[in-house]
Amino acid sequence: MKLLRAGLLVVGVVFLGILVATNDPAAIFGSISRLGWRLAVIACFPFAIITAFDTLGWYFAFLHPRVPFRTLLAARLAGEAFNLTTPTASLGGEAVKAWLLRGRVPLDESVLSVVVAKTTIMIGQGLFLLVGIVITWLAAPPDSRLLGWMLWLLAVEVLAIVGFLLAQIQGGFGWVPRVLGRIGLGRSRHRETVARLDRGLAWFYRKEPRRLVLSIGFHFIAWLLGSLEAYLILNFLGLEVSVETATIIEALGTAVRFATFLVPASLGALEGGFVATFTALGLAPSAGVAFGLARRVREVVWIAVGFAIFAVIRPGPAEEARRAVTAAEPD
Repeated sequence: MKLLRAGLLVVGVVFLGILVATNDPAAIFGSISRLGWRLAVIACFPFAIITAFDTLGWYFAFLHPRVPFRTLLAARLAGEAFNLTTPTASLGGEAVKAWLLRGRVPLDESVLSVVVAKTTIMIGQGLFLLVGIVITWLAAPPDSRLLGWMLWLLAVEVLAIVGFLLAQIQGGFGWVPRVLGRIGLGRSRHRETVARLDRGLAWFYRKEPRRLVLSIGFHFIAWLLGSLEAYLILNFLGLEVSVETATIIEALGTAVRFATFLVPASLGALEGGFVATFTALGLAPSAGVAFGLARRVREVVWIAVGFAIFAVIRPGPAEEARRAVTAAEPD
């Protein structure tokens, strides 16, 4: 998997270079250079609010709300930095999030919250894509292919969400202790943890509908706020588009990112999706590349923030030893 992801990263970089080279690079970099101070706004303002709502979505994915919001926010930023940069198919960062909460909540509860939050953020994304489909049906050009693309991507997302939910409800984590046992990480102990995780997931989905709906709702709001970020970037680039157009672009972009999760940060694939979307909407392809690159600037800033936070909050050797002793003590 690591080799595959590394290969896809190379392909993504090459494809992004081709997109830049074949879509008027002077216009692309001219648009980005004209952003000036606005690039700092793009890097900071909308995404900070989006992250806050996504963190609230994670907060309500816990069985018991006992982790402070700021702790979850820091862990989320650190985890997402790993998700975007490591060859782990957007899963390595989830493990980092659970690891950073050790000592605050039991392992099975932190992992449960990460799994539930991953599910609810996928559902929120599917709902946002559905909003984009409705807007596309009402506002896109009649001869546009966008609606067909979005319907296909929605079908892929629905199948993925249903499969993920069924795997959780039917004890889909039973393979974990076998794998951990083969590499010498305490098969029996982890079997007990996974059993508690399976029971906790079944309990959460059956007995906590309020928290489930709140988690989905906050993630859905975060996806909607992504349209605000897209609208700001597009107007800062000199494209006077409507909020509806920005929502179509953002909805299709999130769906492309979902479908290309194996490619680190969907590099190249996402920009290619933007070029296709901009062309279908009658906008310049070079503007689609510029839009994608402006987004990448924001992404790089927050990756740096995430790794800086990880360096600060990760437990040191003494703290690790203390936690290991605590975990080994009988309840």
